[in-house]
Amino acid sequence: MICGIIILEKLTVSTQLHNKRRDILANVLEVKELSKQYSKVLAVDNISFEINEGEIFALIGPNGAGKTTTIRMISTLLTPTSGDAIVAGHSILKASDKVRESITYLPDEAGAYKQMTGIKYLRFMAGLFTSDIDKLNAYVERAKTICALGDRLNDKIGSYSRGMIRKLLLARAVMTKPKLAILDEPTSGLDVLNAIEIRKMIKKLAEEEGMSFLLSSHNMLEIEFVSDRIGIISKGHLMVTGRADELKERYQAPNLEQVFERVVNENEVH
Repeated sequence: MICGIIILEKLTVSTQLHNKRRDILANVLEVKELSKQYSKVLAVDNISFEINEGEIFALIGPNGAGKTTTIRMISTLLTPTSGDAIVAGHSILKASDKVRESITYLPDEAGAYKQMTGIKYLRFMAGLFTSDIDKLNAYVERAKTICALGDRLNDKIGSYSRGMIRKLLLARAVMTKPKLAILDEPTSGLDVLNAIEIRKMIKKLAEEEGMSFLLSSHNMLEIEFVSDRIGIISKGHLMVTGRADELKERYQAPNLEQVFERVVNENEVH
């Protein structure tokens, strides 16, 4: 009898550990054979990948490779020609509203209202997500903590540096605690110190809050530093995915730039 209880307890513990591991590794995003055809141009061709909870995944490729089209399909801004993507359990085709509730999308060209003060901008944007005053205040307080602009939030955004604006925009993007944050060129045009701060913010959100990220960037140093896994897309095909160290070993390359060059020039899907 005692032996049976011990075995049962062990099985229960094993199941709990398995479920915990499954939860930790749960896919926040599953891209399933996604394609997009523009007239005679196949911009994205049957690509599939996934992003786990708390994972930072970088989608990189040359200009015109299909990165932006892929991001816009996942963000529900474009309708796929075929395939699907599941975001936090919701299909981009069948439940686009639920998908939009689960994501945030910060494009490279995103701007802010320069005549507003930083704090008024955050309150305005928070008001687009909720009419509940307690939730709105909580969103704003969270954004203030993340951007760490202090008293400068009382100044007009037009007086901010590019780095300050990008911090404000990132804070705005993640203040509602989305399941998936999609960031296109998050540090484009920033100086080294501001870029480092943005990267640290992204890694902290992933590590401490379990937020997942889909990044796109042409900065290979940045991608290597901040990403858990990388996907290289070329001519609409997802050529290869893996960790930076795995890819460098596979292609016998000292850095990610050379991996990128070889993958794109070889033009072979792995």
